[in-house]
Amino acid sequence: MKKLIRFVLNHIPRKYLQLFAHVAVRASSVFYVGSKYECPVCHHRFRKLLPYGYVNSRENALCPSCLSLERHRQIWLFLQAKTEFFTKQSVMLHIAPEYCFIKRFGAMSNIDYYSADLESPLARVKMDIQSIPFEENKFDVIFCNHILEHVDDDLLAMRELYRVMKPGGWGIVQSPVNLDRAVTYEDKTITAPEERLKHFGQKDHVREYGRDYADRMRSVGFKVEEVNLPEYVSDDKILYHALTPSVEAAKDTIIYYVSK
Repeated sequence: MKKLIRFVLNHIPRKYLQLFAHVAVRASSVFYVGSKYECPVCHHRFRKLLPYGYVNSRENALCPSCLSLERHRQIWLFLQAKTEFFTKQSVMLHIAPEYCFIKRFGAMSNIDYYSADLESPLARVKMDIQSIPFEENKFDVIFCNHILEHVDDDLLAMRELYRVMKPGGWGIVQSPVNLDRAVTYEDKTITAPEERLKHFGQKDHVREYGRDYADRMRSVGFKVEEVNLPEYVSDDKILYHALTPSVEAAKDTIIYYVSK
């Protein structure tokens, strides 16, 4: 299963994965039913979750029912513990909407929901994050997860996110961050997929963020709070919801909560 999933991730374009992958994955869910793990997004329980990863597969990463990954389950629990997302009336921009979230968010009566992406067939609005086609101060809530590492000019994209967020608004802006690296590493001369894999960790990444990731967002005006996973989830729930491979690993798992 690991090799099959890794092959699919590396050879099928993302827009087709989003349309069809859930059918195959959900069909396999019957073989994983159990009680060791529970996905907090869909509340289904399993004896194990599916492996996932473009390069190195992570065990117990992908929910066989709703297709949430560890980061999606972390965000869901953060929203429940630390925000009024599920109750407060808000206008929301969700960039590159994840399959596990899009229908749930779209069905919420308190959310005026805009999904957006450059190529995803799931999104309501087609757009480039470096040129967001909305007026200033429009959105109360913005989600942008694992996008900025793909974008040519990430600071321009961050400025655009800041521009369209209302004063008093907030968002979650996640990217892969190498906490062993002090300063973000990027080199615009590195364009070959195999070289990007070697330097940035994935063939379609154009940089590897370091511990200055939050400071990059602060530089465009955002206030940024770095919230560690153990601050809002207990040790037993970290394991039960398969949020990280171990409780120890959770200490370096961060939600980047931005506000204006």
